[in-house]
Amino acid sequence: MTNAVVAIVGRPNVGKSTLFNKIVGERISIVDDTPGVTRDRIYHEAEWCGRKFRLIDTGGIEPKNDDVILKGMRLQAELAIDHADVIIFMVNVLDGMVAADSDVATMLRKAGKPVVVAANKVDNIGQPPMELYEFYNLGLGDPMPISSIHGLGVGDLLDEVVKSLPEESNTDEDEDTLRVAVVGRPNAGKSSLINKILGEERVIVSDIAGTTRDAIDTRFEKDGVAYTLVDTAGMRKRGKIDDMIERYSVIRSLAAVDRADVCIIVIDATQGVTEQDSKIAGYAHDQGKASIIAVNKWDLVEKDTNTMKHFRDSVLEGLPFMMYAPVHFISALTGQRVERLFELVKYVHEQNSMRIKTGMLNDVLNEATSKVQPPSDKGKRLKIYYMTQPTTCPPTFVVFVNNKDLMHFSYLRYLENQIRGVFGLEGTPVKFIIRERGDTGKE
Repeated sequence: MTNAVVAIVGRPNVGKSTLFNKIVGERISIVDDTPGVTRDRIYHEAEWCGRKFRLIDTGGIEPKNDDVILKGMRLQAELAIDHADVIIFMVNVLDGMVAADSDVATMLRKAGKPVVVAANKVDNIGQPPMELYEFYNLGLGDPMPISSIHGLGVGDLLDEVVKSLPEESNTDEDEDTLRVAVVGRPNAGKSSLINKILGEERVIVSDIAGTTRDAIDTRFEKDGVAYTLVDTAGMRKRGKIDDMIERYSVIRSLAAVDRADVCIIVIDATQGVTEQDSKIAGYAHDQGKASIIAVNKWDLVEKDTNTMKHFRDSVLEGLPFMMYAPVHFISALTGQRVERLFELVKYVHEQNSMRIKTGMLNDVLNEATSKVQPPSDKGKRLKIYYMTQPTTCPPTFVVFVNNKDLMHFSYLRYLENQIRGVFGLEGTPVKFIIRERGDTGKE
């Protein structure tokens, strides 16, 4: 099931980042009175009345000169519109309706997306100020008075947002296919890789519109296995306007990861691991997805006998949380080693779906604890009673102990390595849940 996307748009200094932080309950976006200060993480999971969604905080306009103000505003609005199911359009009651508000409203009306107008900086309880009614001229419905600083009216605003979200649905039609997301930063070669894969296939089943705005999920068969390629490579080129495309490409990739069984994380061999690569790979890891690191453009790298080993080490150093993932060197341009990707996709999916019998699991546990004793603190030693695996995708292990505060991270990592050493679990993260005996609470 894919989370819906809600974007907060508006001109600079109307309180977008403050509202974003208020909704997610954390200080994620940087808040400052200087226009253009939103530069870091712009997305976060949020929930209201039991409905989860991904919230996007769009950055303000960063004009270089008077000629690019409208261009920058249009880029912001269009990128947000492309990805969002619902738009929160923020305006500032204290400023009244200005020309920039009207320009953004025109774009939103043309897009036909659900829009909720949030009239910010109504900081007093009681009748809203008369300036609020000016925003009816935007033609986007009833403006809702809120105070993003104090939280006034934010609950009512979210009620309207949730009403406009698309109905939740499970993609039953894809249950019989292995969903593979090709993700990575722009220009890493995702489009070339997808084209190479599909160009070699002869059984194209259908093209299915994905839940992301301009992605197409392509179904095809190979060696009797049905696949669905979740394509994230369709971002339109808009020129180099700061790092907006970089930031929004991450949002596309997160949505693709949500819908995938296996992620192929494409790294540009000419650039190595970047911050954007780390964000995308980290999200796939956190979501428990089976993953392959595909180092593309390998044909462009000058090589000697140790080049591949050194590059693999540098990739894993850049993604230290993904030491379990196979690193595969390819050239989407020439087709070098692309065919081998399908074997890896099937393999890591099997590893992600592996279920280990409790008896076998505890045999490994007993041997591990006999070789290295569990840690102790202030004379009290950790006792591990037994371990079991309740779920897969990713493999999840519940460890029952006498005192979970005594379970040190390093010892848990030791146990993970022992389990991987026996059962493999290559290409998949694993999850551990520590419980004290008699503890049946949910995480």
